[in-house]
Amino acid sequence: MPYILLQAGNSATQALANSGHSTAYILAWIGLFLMVALSGIGSAWGTVIGGSATIAAMKKRDDVFANCMILSALPGTQGLYGFGAFFILKGFVVADINMITAAAIFGAGLISGLVNLISAYFQARVVATGIESIGNGHNVFSNTLILAVYPELYAIISFAACFLISAALPL
Repeated sequence: MPYILLQAGNSATQALANSGHSTAYILAWIGLFLMVALSGIGSAWGTVIGGSATIAAMKKRDDVFANCMILSALPGTQGLYGFGAFFILKGFVVADINMITAAAIFGAGLISGLVNLISAYFQARVVATGIESIGNGHNVFSNTLILAVYPELYAIISFAACFLISAALPL
């Protein structure tokens, strides 16, 4: 069994070598994939948390859907930041990319992906708590909206960091 895995590993390495793409090229694409995937996972996870809280609140008060829907959609923006950063950086991924540029893109992808994932999750927790309070009859929509902006700020900062990294890369 270990021999078969070793052969499969050698085949993958050989296929990579025969593909004509450098390690730098692949590293840059992994960074872009992480950027989009982790941001998207965070947004999906966050909107499910908010949507679930909305359903629970509507069991108590069916008139709260509009406000709860707005709040539950907030964690969805992190996926958009990751997607936007992808478009900012994908033009730098060319066949002859150097390792410094690839490392910068990989780092930007890791930063963007992780920050967006984490901020979407914690923004969803803030939103879900606010939605629960709205369902209990408290008028906290505006307060929840304001407090939900705090985790969003860090997602915006990671997007700005990707923009700044792209500005520092050679054309």
